[in-house]
Amino acid sequence: MANREKILNILEYNNTKECGFWKGRPHKDALKQYLFDLKLKDEEELSAFVGDDLKWINADSSYKHPEGTPVFDTMHGQTRISDCQPGVFMDTTSIKEVEAFPWPDLKYINLDEYIAEIKQARENNYALLGGFWSPYFHIAADFFGMENYFIKMYTDPKIVEAVTEHIVEYYYQANKMLLEKAGEYIDIIFFGNDFGTQLDLFMSPEMFKKYVYPGVVKLTNLAKKHNKKVALHSCGSVYRVIPLLIDAGIDVLHPIQAKAKNMDAKYLNDNYKDDIVFMGGLDTQVILPFGSEKEIEEEVERLMDIFGPNFILSPSHEALLKNVSTKNLMAMANAVHKKKRK
Repeated sequence: MANREKILNILEYNNTKECGFWKGRPHKDALKQYLFDLKLKDEEELSAFVGDDLKWINADSSYKHPEGTPVFDTMHGQTRISDCQPGVFMDTTSIKEVEAFPWPDLKYINLDEYIAEIKQARENNYALLGGFWSPYFHIAADFFGMENYFIKMYTDPKIVEAVTEHIVEYYYQANKMLLEKAGEYIDIIFFGNDFGTQLDLFMSPEMFKKYVYPGVVKLTNLAKKHNKKVALHSCGSVYRVIPLLIDAGIDVLHPIQAKAKNMDAKYLNDNYKDDIVFMGGLDTQVILPFGSEKEIEEEVERLMDIFGPNFILSPSHEALLKNVSTKNLMAMANAVHKKKRK
């Protein structure tokens, strides 16, 4: 059974018995296989079957433009085939051009379906990860093309700042609307931007602090005004800015990419165990897709021993891809619950 109270205690460092568990969100192809193999009808049944304590419900689909226009049309209707493909602001040098862009209008947000879904999650006793995903770092990169985005931080800083501010402001206002209408049903505001590679940040900590960190602070402060905990998702090696994230008020760091530099459990626990809750950590690059059931069980036990009870075990990626078999999904879940019983 889902255990919201346990998760809330973990977030307050009051948990003394057992860590939390979230299987993550299966990719549609993986989910189809899991449901077939386990003879279940939907992800709701799968969550109950594996013993999830949390449920993530993303509000992004609440934006419904009547013409089907995406929230941010970074390519003027063209299909993006590469992260480095030039976006609409690649050659922009004028703030007026940025201001003239058709930025998203809040009037196209309809929260009715979303609110009904989060109410149901609360009735099922899940701790709820909610809010708009707010991937402003990635969207800003798409508006320029990723390589060009990093270059423009030096050549056209005011343009990068103006574009980023528009993106962050939309997510700030969208989350504000959601929190005012249905904040009582949300336990944790969850937003995500992948700031790291396998070895380091995409940019220096100085550039991170100038262009990216203000958005973290703004979205976190909004959640705190509504007395919500905040979970930040970032894949990759982000150890160099964890102190900044803690200073911003981030309560939970996800997904702990285990094979990335200085993102191993011992390093993180030794340095930050009293300052931030870790969620994730079970390697999805090697162990979950290719490991044996015994190897998965041993790794689950190792992580739980290192982090202790104020920890939420989960895959080191928000999505379970098709290369994670049903057998290995169940090995993870069974290992967590077996360890709890010891």
